[in-house]
Amino acid sequence: MSQSNPATIKHDTLFTTPLDKAARFSFDEQVVACFPDMIRRSVPGYGQVLAMLPIFARRHCKYRQQGDDGRRVSRVYDLGCSLGAASMALAGEFAPQDLQIKAIDISPAMTTKAATVLNDNYPEHDIEVVTADIRDVTLEPCDMVILNLTLQFLPAADRVAVLENIYNALSEGGILVLTEKTHAFDEQYDAWLVERYYDFKRANGYTEMEISGKRNALENVLITDTLDGHHQRLDKVGFARHLTWFQFLNFVSIVAFK
Repeated sequence: MSQSNPATIKHDTLFTTPLDKAARFSFDEQVVACFPDMIRRSVPGYGQVLAMLPIFARRHCKYRQQGDDGRRVSRVYDLGCSLGAASMALAGEFAPQDLQIKAIDISPAMTTKAATVLNDNYPEHDIEVVTADIRDVTLEPCDMVILNLTLQFLPAADRVAVLENIYNALSEGGILVLTEKTHAFDEQYDAWLVERYYDFKRANGYTEMEISGKRNALENVLITDTLDGHHQRLDKVGFARHLTWFQFLNFVSIVAFK
């Protein structure tokens, strides 16, 4: 089942007028209302990343966990789930009895909408939507963790602890899929990538005011790492094997193996 009807998706117009310079981006009701359009027009390659999640899951979800009724299921976490797109991608390709999905986000506006959408589309699936800070959640044993465009919104000092929690929860053979916006260490290379990213947004209909307004609103809210920085952090928490499987401009997706 499709995630949403394009005709019903609200157009992202959040930054069409000048904002107070002190205004900061937040995942509130206004963002929720236009989030699918915002992601589609602002995150290059997002659809491709979602499409690969069920393919990865089929290789790495081994049905190790025991369900309450005695059946064997595979547990997957969608951390920073926003409107549940990753959970939807998985539910659409797996039978209800195959997966137990736990979708967690700190924004009540996001989880309220996500719970409704997931229940409407996949009422028979075992999907639990939780409003919580992923830094405070003790993860149960699992086979797959999805961290899509989430780590970048956490303080840099908290990122290692989150990844350690994930590593400890993953079963042997399990995976973490980490998707992030990054910056390049080389200033010229980074400047080129950033400008091409803005070209991507212009091609998707964003004006100069919208591009500038969102950039200002995200300052000190979205803090990127370099690609090498991500890999070094994964090494630090114990992932012996990890690779960049996807990159589109300054957006990357990494898979780390337990």
